[in-house]
Amino acid sequence: MSKINSKIPEGPVAEKWDNFKAHQNLVNPANKRKLDIIVVGTGLAGASAAASLGELGFNVKNFCYQDSPRRAHSIAAQGGINAAKNYPNDGDSIYRLFYDTVKGGDYRARESNVYRLAQVSNDIIDQCVAQGVPFAREYGGLLDNRSFGGAQVSRTFYARGQTGQQLLLGAYGALNRQIAKGTVKMYPRTEMLDLVVVDGKARGIIVRNLITGEIERHFGHAVVIATGGYGNVFFLSTNAMGSNGSAAWQIYKRGAYFANPCYVQIHPTCIPVHGEFQSKLTLMSESLRNDGRIWVPKKKEDSEKIRAGKLRPEDLKEEDRDYYLERRYPAFGNLVPRDVASRAAKERCDAGFGVGATGLAVYLDFKSAIERLGQNVIEERYGNLFQMYEKIVDENPYKTPMMIYPAIHYTMGGIWVDYELQTSIPGLFAIGEANFSDHGANRLGASALMQGLADGYFVLPYTIQNYLADEIHTPRMSTDAPEFVKTEDEIKARIDTLMAIKGSKSVDSFHKRLGHIMWDYVGMARNKTGLEKAIKEIQIIREEFWKDVRIPGDTKGVNSELEKATRVADFLELGELMARDALNREESCGGHFREEFQTPEGEAMRNDVDFTYAAAWEFKGENTEPELHKEALKYEAIEVKQRNYK
Repeated sequence: MSKINSKIPEGPVAEKWDNFKAHQNLVNPANKRKLDIIVVGTGLAGASAAASLGELGFNVKNFCYQDSPRRAHSIAAQGGINAAKNYPNDGDSIYRLFYDTVKGGDYRARESNVYRLAQVSNDIIDQCVAQGVPFAREYGGLLDNRSFGGAQVSRTFYARGQTGQQLLLGAYGALNRQIAKGTVKMYPRTEMLDLVVVDGKARGIIVRNLITGEIERHFGHAVVIATGGYGNVFFLSTNAMGSNGSAAWQIYKRGAYFANPCYVQIHPTCIPVHGEFQSKLTLMSESLRNDGRIWVPKKKEDSEKIRAGKLRPEDLKEEDRDYYLERRYPAFGNLVPRDVASRAAKERCDAGFGVGATGLAVYLDFKSAIERLGQNVIEERYGNLFQMYEKIVDENPYKTPMMIYPAIHYTMGGIWVDYELQTSIPGLFAIGEANFSDHGANRLGASALMQGLADGYFVLPYTIQNYLADEIHTPRMSTDAPEFVKTEDEIKARIDTLMAIKGSKSVDSFHKRLGHIMWDYVGMARNKTGLEKAIKEIQIIREEFWKDVRIPGDTKGVNSELEKATRVADFLELGELMARDALNREESCGGHFREEFQTPEGEAMRNDVDFTYAAAWEFKGENTEPELHKEALKYEAIEVKQRNYK
């Protein structure tokens, strides 16, 4: 197996980022104007990167499939953003944020990247306050903080339950300023379909105009992928229905390594599935676990009565309730990390204590908090979330406990990048959720927004210059170059093949079948037999898809079914890689739980001897097994040990 060069700087972990910046190559202002950068995606990572690069003076082309950059899925994030400001004076520090992140990721993240993330976290808050982001404030005027899972300090900055929206509006304002100045050109309703590689370097992309249907070519001295995660491979997830992993999959098939695809986050506080015709799931913010207590009935007969509608949860006496997280993990209680909380909920439901019509739900109860603080305080903190829950479930959560159950949310796996956020293809960078680098096997709550903005505002603008400094003599390339023509022809041929199938089954029918297989065998709990079965069944579905999918309409103009078909075709390949990665990783860690590898108490059991590495998969051709490359993960500033939240 080839050796991966992660390009981690020398020196103690706390000094690596400063050492890098002190010795990196830079591009002077006059030369920046000669360089074109393509940024795909306008979420927090993409918008902040495009705005920052435009402010530096580069020529930026920014693409999104939505009709406006502000419709990126980052807008849906609710609970908050982490930073080590230590405003509550409760013992937080850069090192503690770094430690909690590595521990929360079950010691499967790259140490140097995580420390850098913690270092720049404080700058993010200052940047966003300067932009006018309306963070909540406490009585003295300082920004307020609340707690999130996996930490014993309050370090999460928030704007009620709308933090993602407010942060994205800040980045959107910065982006619009650059659009007005002319340094950024925006391409909405435009979807990337492939990467163009010339002489081994990323030199552009092929896109489809989703309004006209036209295929277009775009050159760039560098390409930045900021397209989010691939959670929708499961069909039902908390992601927007348009969220997809296609850009990441396209660059994987062009030579970029895909790292840790099996690391998928199951979020514990989702509104349970309520029907076969549901198209997505709705998340209840993890911030609710600050004041909400999670429980199920102690007696199975009470659970059965609740499921039958013979007993109301609010009528159950306190002594008949099992606050199982507080019982099992007294040190962290309801604020254990997401993977731990999710598996605990599944265990209780599998044991017959679940509630709701299906028995696949637990309660999130605010009775104690309302009695302690008053309903007005709870309304101030979480009012919009309670309102959203009531609209969906038709129950008043101030009086009746919320029902929640784990669901697919974030993906820790993604495109492999080195310390400079560059992929294995020179000139191609991946930032935010699209890369693998910071969260290991489990992301702590409120760290997605932190990573997206860290990468876009404070990391990529430095590291991309280290590459571009050698590109100032590279002239702008004509998109009539043979590599552009060949890549476009391949895309057109693929679309023509899809349109010519004219089968009998809808795109969604294949996506749903894939989703069931992924949830059943590659979901919260996995085992060797199930993963092997999943690989075979996904291959069968993929073969049927290319023989019997029905795509109405044509390629000229708007065709949402064609858009979905190209994405589902990618999901059908990505799902198999996820299963292969999970099958290869014979241990349990974070969100990856192999049933064969657990402690007597049912906790994840890592194998640090054989699996302390990032699994980077290389595409080797259609119908050929990918090649695994291993990046050894070394910990110099942290002692690796079994996670303990008790």
